[in-house]
Amino acid sequence: MQVAYVIGVAHPLSVSIETFNTARMNHEDILSIIQKHFDLRPEAIIRNLGLRRPIYRQTAAYGHLGRPELDLPWERLDKVDAIKATIESLSVSK
Repeated sequence: MQVAYVIGVAHPLSVSIETFNTARMNHEDILSIIQKHFDLRPEAIIRNLGLRRPIYRQTAAYGHLGRPELDLPWERLDKVDAIKATIESLSVSK
């Protein structure tokens, strides 16, 4: 996924994805799901991922993925049910 910003504008100028021809739905639907469920404004990303808390030393050793003991926000699956519901509603409406 690529997100492009303009200085002084909170919302992204563009959001693009590359599925390498593996998508089971069209790109427009995927992008609308991303925009519905993820706040991509820089301040929101900082807040939602807890990037102001001092975690950098802990993640510098042994990586920043697959570390359940650190309870890292980007490892959470809290949006899965809402995203599935959106996908189901898109499927029903077509």
